[in-house]
Amino acid sequence: MWLEKLHLTYFKSYEEKALNFGKHVNCLVGENGSGKTNLLDAIYFLTLTKSAFHNQDALGIRHSNDFFVIDGVFNEEGRHTQVTCSLQRGQRKIFMADKKPYERLSDHIGLFPLVLIEPNDTDIIREGSEERRRFFDGVLAQAVSGYLTDLLHYNKILNQRNGLLKHFAERNYLDEDLLETYNDPLIILSLRIHAHRTAFMGRFLPLFQKFYRFLSNGREDVEVIYESEVASESFPADFRKNRSRDLHAQRTGKGVHKDEFIFEIDGVTLRKFGSQGQQKSFLIALKLAQFELLKEETEKTPMLLLDDIFDKLDDRRIQKLIELIDTGFLGQVFITDARPERSRKILEHVKADVRFFDIEKKIG
Repeated sequence: MWLEKLHLTYFKSYEEKALNFGKHVNCLVGENGSGKTNLLDAIYFLTLTKSAFHNQDALGIRHSNDFFVIDGVFNEEGRHTQVTCSLQRGQRKIFMADKKPYERLSDHIGLFPLVLIEPNDTDIIREGSEERRRFFDGVLAQAVSGYLTDLLHYNKILNQRNGLLKHFAERNYLDEDLLETYNDPLIILSLRIHAHRTAFMGRFLPLFQKFYRFLSNGREDVEVIYESEVASESFPADFRKNRSRDLHAQRTGKGVHKDEFIFEIDGVTLRKFGSQGQQKSFLIALKLAQFELLKEETEKTPMLLLDDIFDKLDDRRIQKLIELIDTGFLGQVFITDARPERSRKILEHVKADVRFFDIEKKIG
């Protein structure tokens, strides 16, 4: 599976842009601010129904315009699928496959798997548990049917229960029967999501460790430890016993929204004790494990987007990525670089077809 054509109208910095991509390596080169990352974001949007870099869809509309359209053609063994995303200011975005709208955006997730490696990925290591949950939830949403629906449902009920707890606190009263209508579905969904995450880690961890050994030449032992209070047999009872604390805090204190994924290297916390090089290898190994797991689960080779990585990686790690391209493990790859001469030198001996696209900076 690969993206053959991309057409943008009023998306971010582009008034209009049409590109025909190659099946293997596509390198987008141009000075900083020319719109290279915006092209990657358009591809991300087209596959995952949202931006990789901001939470508000309207930020994708080019300034002074009222809408954007992203249109792409995917080629899967000769079968073409046209995917279109459009957004009008003040309205809901519309997603269509072959001009037929989706009833639910979640039905689109996973049909065209994708992995992005970009500079802000370091937040997965350096920031709090929410960033790590977001990463693993993103992988699961593409890999496991029904997971995204459960997660969205869980978050909706969680927000409603938190609003109810705040309402009770403000008015100094409690309706236990009303609160219980939220407790049961949160417990059921917590158990289901936890089961998905646990099974997922059983498949993900060996892949991650394999890629870390590949990148680091087997220098350290690494672990990703999944911790969750939901794993306890007493979780349903513990959830209800926590009611008084929930009322005092005005938020739900137990559930899968409190899960943690701990990153370790040689038995110590990566965030505190890992070197910059070790953290980079850890991150890339996470993304490559995501890539292979999606490949196995969806039976499709994901697209790989590499945003500005040549500035962030040393020669050894870059060479390891090039090896994966040469072995044919990776499918369609998109690379952005502000230094064309560097990209051409790095990619000059790659066996796969390499196409360069010069992205010119727009003035005004």
